[in-house]
Amino acid sequence: MAVANLITRDVDKLAVNTGNVYESLVIISRRARQIAIKQKEELNSKLAEFASTVDNLEEVFENREQIEISKFYERMPKPATLATEEFIENKIMYRKADVEPAK
Repeated sequence: MAVANLITRDVDKLAVNTGNVYESLVIISRRARQIAIKQKEELNSKLAEFASTVDNLEEVFENREQIEISKFYERMPKPATLATEEFIENKIMYRKADVEPAK
């Protein structure tokens, strides 16, 4: 299976906003986690409409709408990709926690 939309990122461009690559990656990963949680909640709410109390194997395979919804979410860009693009386009608002200097 070939990945057609793989993009190589310049690490220096990621570090421009924060001055540190690792801080940038932490920001991107936290945003990706937020996006993933939101997508999972949306998917679960849409699939909940099809939930049934009967565990009949035939009904599981016949539900085309549920399969199409699942396929749609599988084709969506990954949360890490979305978060990285948001970070590069300066669409993520972040702040550093106030850290008191050691005495």
